[in-house]
Amino acid sequence: MSKFLDLRTTQNASYANSISIPISGTGTPQFIGQVGLDVSGATGTIRVGLYGTVAVQLPLLPVTSSITLTVVEGTNITPEQGIVYSASQVLEANILGPTILTFNGTRFNAPVPPAGQVLAYSLFISTNALGLERVGPESFSAIAVSD
Repeated sequence: MSKFLDLRTTQNASYANSISIPISGTGTPQFIGQVGLDVSGATGTIRVGLYGTVAVQLPLLPVTSSITLTVVEGTNITPEQGIVYSASQVLEANILGPTILTFNGTRFNAPVPPAGQVLAYSLFISTNALGLERVGPESFSAIAVSD
C-alpha cells in the first residue's frame, strides 16, 4: 500500500484571460512555477505525479508555432538538473482563441534529497515563434508517494 508524502501546487492564474505574459520566441525556456515536496517520511521507492495546465494565445498575425512544456528536477534547466517530463504541441496559424495545454507525467524512483531539503520540480515553457502570450489559467502540481 502506498504512503502519501506530500502534495504541492503553484497557481499563477485561476481564470481564463486573467494574465498576459509574453513568451520569448527565442526557444529559451521561461520559468512558470516550482513546487517543493517534503519526502522525509519515505519508506521505499518514491513516485511523483506531475500535473499542469498552461493557456497560451497566438499573436494577432497568424503564425504556426511549437510550444514545449518541460519539467525538471531542481530549479533550472541544466545538464545537472535532469528533465523528467517534456511535451510539445504544434499550434496551427488558424487557431483564433486561447489554447489550453495540459499534462500528466510521472517520476518513478525519485531521489531522496539531503536531510532538511525538499524534492523540487520546476515547470518551464518555450516556443519558436514571436508574439505568444500566457493568458491563464495556469497551474502546476506534484504529489509524492512511497512504498
